[in-house]
Amino acid sequence: MTTKILIADDDPDIRDILKITLSEENYETLEAQNGEEALEIIRTKPLDLALLDYKMPKMDGRQVCNLVKKDLLLQHLPIIMVTGKGEINDRIGGINAGADDYIVKPFEPKELLARIRMVLRRTQRDLEANPLTRLPGNIAILNEFSKCINSKNKFAVCYADLDKFKAYNDKYGFEHGDNVIRETARILLGAVHQSESTEDFLGHIGGDDFVVVTTPEFADSICEKIIRDFDKISPSFYNQEDRENGFIIGYDRQSKIHKIPLLSISIGVVTNEMRDITHVAQIGEIGAELKKLAKNIEKSNYVKDKRQEKR
Repeated sequence: MTTKILIADDDPDIRDILKITLSEENYETLEAQNGEEALEIIRTKPLDLALLDYKMPKMDGRQVCNLVKKDLLLQHLPIIMVTGKGEINDRIGGINAGADDYIVKPFEPKELLARIRMVLRRTQRDLEANPLTRLPGNIAILNEFSKCINSKNKFAVCYADLDKFKAYNDKYGFEHGDNVIRETARILLGAVHQSESTEDFLGHIGGDDFVVVTTPEFADSICEKIIRDFDKISPSFYNQEDRENGFIIGYDRQSKIHKIPLLSISIGVVTNEMRDITHVAQIGEIGAELKKLAKNIEKSNYVKDKRQEKR
């Protein structure tokens, strides 16, 4: 997969130099002329690294870096701050804002490429991540399941996915669909972050499927917060007409018109409180069964193991 790097600088000549330099390593580049534009790209495009000029209009590199590193979903994006020669305060400001490295203008192209390779290696996690959300992917999820089983402790695995997502994608397009997935990841991260448990795990299986690993005592509060926050933001994904109608128009394979409700979220919660779980496949099988039950209800909800539905 091609490495994608954002170049943010208000000087078009500098952007051209950086673009030419990065092309030597076949890096794919995106460009921003100011801090606000850079932040928008970072929030909406999957990136592997950002090169931020410290002094930019509208929002400087330090401010952009600070906002990115405070975002639970974006904080793992490596950032290299580009500063002026002798501007020691700029370098200190960038590092204090969370920049992973800095380079001084004018720079040697070979040094820049070496620093980029170093930062990419250093920030690459030992688990593969979903490219859209940067959350741990399937390898890390399976490892987490195995750890839970081997620990012999009580655990809860919350399988979450979106209802009516395909119909939404068909009408609004994949770019809007990707935004929904990213916002859903933020909601799940927020719920996990606010949980009293310090050992919770959040992974992205793929598409609109996510998994939260927690303990049984915190599973209910996490699910309730996810549902509450998702239902609050869900209408904002639609245009005014669809929002007011409370549905979108879709077609089945026979070209018949259907009124399709707005997006909701369903969660199946697997626990080992009432039964022994001895292998990873069990978790997936029970989770799929519970999530199917949850999806039979036309609203956001969760269903716990033993088929005890609660809201």
